[in-house]
Amino acid sequence: TVIKKEVVFLTRIELKKLEEFNFASECLTQYRDQFIFCCYSGLGFKEMANLRKENIAEGFDGKLWIEVHREKTNRVYKVPLLNKASIIHDKFSNADETYVFPKTYNPIFNRYLKEIASIVGIKKRLTHHIARKTFASTVLLYNDVPMEIVSKLLGHSKMQTTQEHYGHIIENKVSEGVKKLSGKL
Repeated sequence: TVIKKEVVFLTRIELKKLEEFNFASECLTQYRDQFIFCCYSGLGFKEMANLRKENIAEGFDGKLWIEVHREKTNRVYKVPLLNKASIIHDKFSNADETYVFPKTYNPIFNRYLKEIASIVGIKKRLTHHIARKTFASTVLLYNDVPMEIVSKLLGHSKMQTTQEHYGHIIENKVSEGVKKLSGKL
């Protein structure tokens, strides 16, 4: 039997708390901002760390899109640059000529996230990967983006992968919808 790991992500309240917190340290602010960028773009750590300015360009719809090669799946990953990610992108625009964000390493990044979670009062063990899960869950599915689109935006090669990881969120949404309906009837 396959044991499925629980998908850990930030709730809307936790994400908002993190976004609005004013850190005394510029370093913590930068790590927090990079994490939030990934909460609104779904980038994995390697894609974020290696994100070049040229990877963000105008797409077919006239809006900015991120287009990177995702090492894990060996596929091209395309996702629109949502407003909150765009604001963070702009904050870092003068930091480097080539890369969007300063160079960092996953263990260091996660160490800062642990400190950030403690300061903000988030009880979850915050790691970079939670940003990608937050993008899929809190940002997309809880805002009624269909599972097919979520799967595409995550760069999953099979829709089944997305359904296995995030199906419980759809169940929660169905439950919420039925509660609202019950209140109306």
